[in-house]
Amino acid sequence: MVDPPQSIRSLTDQRVFELQWSGVDVCRLPYRLLREECPCAACVDEVTGRRILDITTIPDDIRPMSVSFAGNYALKVRWSDSHDTGLFTWNLLAALCGHSAADSSG
Repeated sequence: MVDPPQSIRSLTDQRVFELQWSGVDVCRLPYRLLREECPCAACVDEVTGRRILDITTIPDDIRPMSVSFAGNYALKVRWSDSHDTGLFTWNLLAALCGHSAADSSG
C-alpha cells in the first residue's frame, strides 16, 4: 500500500492535480486524465474490468468542483460533469504518476 502524498494541489489554471510523495519528484495529473481513469462501477465493469466509460463524452474543460479525502487511502472528486462516485486511491494515483508502490512509500 502506498502512503498518502505529502502534498496535493489542484492547479486550476493549468487544469492539473499536483502530487508530491516523499522522495519522489512532483507529479502532475491532468484533470481529464483522472476523469478518464475513474475506477468506479459506472466507469469500469465490475466483473470484467473493462472500461465502459465513453471518454468522448467527457468535456474538454472538465474540472473538479470539490475534492475530499476518503479515509486515509483515497481522494473523492466531484467533477463538473456531475460524476462523483470514483475513489482515487493512493495506489491508483501513484500508478498514474508512473511510480511503483515501493518508490512511493518513501
